[in-house]
Amino acid sequence: MGAANVIPGVSGGTVALITGIFETLINSIKSFDITAFRLIIKGEFKAFAEHINLSFLIAVFSGIAVSILSFARLLDYLFINFPVYIWSFFFGLILASVYFVAKTIDKWNISVNLNFIVGTAIAITIALLTPASQNDSFLYLLLCGVVAASSMILPGLSGSFILILMGNYQLVMIDAVNKLNLSVLIPVAIGAGFGILGFSHLLSWIFEKFKNQTIALLSGFILGSLIILWPWKKELIETYGDKTKVIGYEWLRPEMNLEFIFALCFLTLGFITIYLMEKLAQKSN
Repeated sequence: MGAANVIPGVSGGTVALITGIFETLINSIKSFDITAFRLIIKGEFKAFAEHINLSFLIAVFSGIAVSILSFARLLDYLFINFPVYIWSFFFGLILASVYFVAKTIDKWNISVNLNFIVGTAIAITIALLTPASQNDSFLYLLLCGVVAASSMILPGLSGSFILILMGNYQLVMIDAVNKLNLSVLIPVAIGAGFGILGFSHLLSWIFEKFKNQTIALLSGFILGSLIILWPWKKELIETYGDKTKVIGYEWLRPEMNLEFIFALCFLTLGFITIYLMEKLAQKSN
């Protein structure tokens, strides 16, 4: 999930859904409630740990933290030196995710199909929005944390891409993470905490009441996000004084050459990775 959250266009929530831990994750996060607070006040730490499923949360979030800290550096290098191959791999990941997430829907009907179409349309619309300018003010960083964290646990909606739209992806996920800039990371982390807690309650309720429709909507999100991950694209950049900003992409048609063959190989590798991940999750369950 941590590796996925670093990649613009890939959602950690998608990985959680494929590996079968999504509902457990949402329910564990929303367990930070009044009951949990009372257990802490009373000093009943064992009961508190059981109430919030602490061992599960430690495993997931420590993995996320380690992966973000390590993968951000690797990703920075790969995007500079092998952009088409890395985007192809991620394209394969998400293409496979659409199938493996959608196949968990028990019954397709009009409302389920409609939600799938709406989810796809929303994701494409988000992808075509013009990113904002970078802003390092404390309140804006808090807002970035709230919005990005909420989208990070929502399958199909990439927290990293939301940060791109808010203008702060480079500042937060690359510069601040690699340099451990606490003046940026602390307000983002505070906002992320509040965002995850609040959004988990809403998401849990919707998932419980309208499971098939929710999965269809999320599958649409995942399908629509493929436009962000298309390997052959050119950044459209505008300059404002001494600053530059990516305002969108020009999608290109691939040339039939050796690079294209290698790109297809990486795309296939991404698809196989999700297939193996899903099979491993089934075996673990």
